[in-house]
Amino acid sequence: MTRRLFTKLLGLFLLLLAVYAVAMELLFGSLLSASRMRLTATESLSLLGGAALWAGLIALAVGLPLAAWVAWRLRKRLENVTAFARRIADGELSARLTAAPDQDELATMEAALNHSAARLGKSFAEIDSRCRELAAMLDAMQEAVVAITSEGLVCWSNAQMQRIAGTQIRIGRPLVHSVRDPELLACVKAALDERELRYGRASSLVHGRVFEINAAPLPTGGALAVLHDVTRVEAAENSRRDFIANVSHELRTPLTSIQGYVETLVEAPRLNPKTTREFLAIIHKNASRMNRLTEDLLALASLESPDYKLALQPTRASALLEDAIESLGGIVADAGVELESAGAPDLRVLADPDAMNQVFGNLIENALKYGKAGKRIRVGARLLEAETASNPALEVEFSVQDFGPGIASEHLVRIFERFYRIDKARSRESGGTGLGLAIVKHIVLAHGGRIWVESELGSGAAFRFTLPLAPETRQDPALRLKPEHVV
Repeated sequence: MTRRLFTKLLGLFLLLLAVYAVAMELLFGSLLSASRMRLTATESLSLLGGAALWAGLIALAVGLPLAAWVAWRLRKRLENVTAFARRIADGELSARLTAAPDQDELATMEAALNHSAARLGKSFAEIDSRCRELAAMLDAMQEAVVAITSEGLVCWSNAQMQRIAGTQIRIGRPLVHSVRDPELLACVKAALDERELRYGRASSLVHGRVFEINAAPLPTGGALAVLHDVTRVEAAENSRRDFIANVSHELRTPLTSIQGYVETLVEAPRLNPKTTREFLAIIHKNASRMNRLTEDLLALASLESPDYKLALQPTRASALLEDAIESLGGIVADAGVELESAGAPDLRVLADPDAMNQVFGNLIENALKYGKAGKRIRVGARLLEAETASNPALEVEFSVQDFGPGIASEHLVRIFERFYRIDKARSRESGGTGLGLAIVKHIVLAHGGRIWVESELGSGAAFRFTLPLAPETRQDPALRLKPEHVV
């Protein structure tokens, strides 16, 4: 028993002794009074025994309630401590013991338990806060993360993994029931069984996407798998390889031709002047082709550079169309093709005039190469129809249309890719580089517009693109009052 509690019990015992002594004193006083009555020895002993009995009974009558009260208080305080311990064990870290007025060892223990519970609650709150922060950081990751127990059950996954796997991935469910990619399952199994870091590539988790897998063992016996989406990296790498292969192929053909004719001229210096001129003309044609390819490659590289800036300014749509017809009308007429205008609204668009000249130039030259059989090319522009009267159109649509053989539907989705050609032999014969439409697409997108092609075999092709209206034109209320601008 501790010191303060022992002191209380000792005080209670001394109190009982005092009560007993007082009772005995009173009884012995009455006994002495009775002795003056000259009682016999037997009567005196009987009187003395009765006095002692009464003194004991009086002491018990006083002591038992006091002892019961003290025991009840101790029991209640110990029961409170036990209940407090159970609440803490059940996770109720906000539980506290009521401070007792007594400054004994039990009160000190109660205060210490309250302090421990407060520190434990603070520690758990910090741990919970850090867990939430960690979960939020993992959810914000672009990589998909999933944790697996040593039994192969999913114990946690971040939001990206849930988006990839859908509703199939659930906590407590075997990973093999949620994900069917064999490479991912093999990496996780190796990390669980061999306790080694494993790498892999998953291509069947999501159609058309490729993931790099890192599966690492956890100290608790489970494993953690991280999936990094490398689809864009793969596409960029494939595009780079295709680009290098295409450029090498495009340069090899004219270089081989130039080299062959130059070697013939060097080895046969006595060729007649007519043959020499023919050879030199062929060399010049291939050199010009290489020069055009180089210029288009530089233009495309400039357009794809983050430093590329457009000199945007409000320009009338009709003026852009007139400039294109004036600049290219002579070339088209020399080819025996008519260049006609379908009209354009007298509205200002936000455009770079020099870049737009290149767009119209590439589109009209493309129409001249592949739609020459139609004998005419039509260019025009229109204000796109507004959805509501209170919401005027924000774009002007431009079009370059030929009336040649048209384009098959399977080519429409790839027509704007670099070096993509519908008729490769004809394109090379006409001197095309295969980059003109890709350049047009980049310029239009840099303006914030859209571009597409509409065509059917035997009905020609129409290349259409949009440019946004200038801010001051968008706010012009007259747009709502001029239905002739809307087609």
